[in-house]
Amino acid sequence: MKRYHIITFGCQMNEHDSENIAGMLESMGYVLADDPFKAEVIVLNTCSVREHADKRFYGMLGQFKKRHDENKDTRIVCVCGCMPQQPRVQDEIKKSFSWVDVVFGTQTIGDFPRLLNDRISTGKKQFSITANNSIVPDEKESKRLHKHKALVNITYGCNNFCTYCIVPYTRGREKSRSLEDVVREVEKLVADGAIEVMLLGQNVNSFIDDKGNTFPTLVRAINDIEGLERIRFMTSNPKDLSDELIECYRTCEKLCKHIHLPVQSGSSSVLKRMNRRYDREKYIDIINKLKLACPDIAITTDIIVGFPGETEEEFEDTLSLVEYVKYDSAFTFIYSPREGTPAAGFSDQIPYDIKHERFERLNEVVNKYSLEKNEQLSDKTVKVLIDGSSRKDDKSYSGRTDGFKLVNVSSGRDITGHLVDVRITECKTFSIDGVLA
Repeated sequence: MKRYHIITFGCQMNEHDSENIAGMLESMGYVLADDPFKAEVIVLNTCSVREHADKRFYGMLGQFKKRHDENKDTRIVCVCGCMPQQPRVQDEIKKSFSWVDVVFGTQTIGDFPRLLNDRISTGKKQFSITANNSIVPDEKESKRLHKHKALVNITYGCNNFCTYCIVPYTRGREKSRSLEDVVREVEKLVADGAIEVMLLGQNVNSFIDDKGNTFPTLVRAINDIEGLERIRFMTSNPKDLSDELIECYRTCEKLCKHIHLPVQSGSSSVLKRMNRRYDREKYIDIINKLKLACPDIAITTDIIVGFPGETEEEFEDTLSLVEYVKYDSAFTFIYSPREGTPAAGFSDQIPYDIKHERFERLNEVVNKYSLEKNEQLSDKTVKVLIDGSSRKDDKSYSGRTDGFKLVNVSSGRDITGHLVDVRITECKTFSIDGVLA
């Protein structure tokens, strides 16, 4: 029996790409192997947004070399995702990892079955990279990680060119699917048992199809699908977040009371150097509108510390913004230069010790408000969609509230995939405990 194993780095876009790749492999007769070293086909789906992901990938790839050499005829190693889209990575794979069998990029995923078959039939290495494909890819039959919830791509690529970000270079220019195509996919997913969908794009707010349908129009159309319980989306760029979308939080009962709205910095001058195309005042105005439209909304964000040229005063602007918004949680990052981006060439790079010290100060403030927001749920009963077994212990299950808070639930039975009432018993900074109500 032919077996496969996929190792995924990075964001939800990469996770969904891996679901599509798994679907292709299973349609070719492969079955999932829990142990990558027992699989005939190993796929490493890479991310290039952070330096840490680069290092993890190269380290893991090295682990497979010996096993590959022992079984050259039966074990096939494939590398895909964002990293191979970069010329420097292509050169590194050809030079230092020439034993890799199949390499393909973010825009040639649909070629994978052909590439794999060609590798098997000819014994020759296969390489397929396209710099900027303008065609909206067909969504393949994927093997979803969960039956009760699904990831749904609505846009591909990015046109923003933030000066620190490699994504426009690895995923190409922005393309939107048609509203009808997305709605049909969600309807099919709901018929198959999904009660929650997450709409994905590098910037979902800029969705617009050939007929002029915008993202709020899409949200309203999906909200009308019978049997669906929850709608989420990620990620939102503040520069394109419209009043019409904010109004959806009032009028669309299935739209979760949560938004992930990356700010990156609280300083207008830093935001300008980042080419984010909004300033601190614009961001605060959006936050105020969101809270007015949906008082219970949970707001999460991304923040970069130590962007080139960041002064202590500019960093203090970020701290004061966190104090103002009181985020439910935040992904915080120390800036790391990505080769090929404008910011990597800026001359005023910040020393690591300063970046790290600011990172610690920022997390202290972020974590304070995360705990405060979680504690607001103490002794309350909330709806939680259970995703599976908890890492906490083998008698608990974990899931997410409407506001995307992680809850561990004690239960004597398997409640995976169910939307259950949970009474909150203990609140911590990064998770919440509860029992079935």
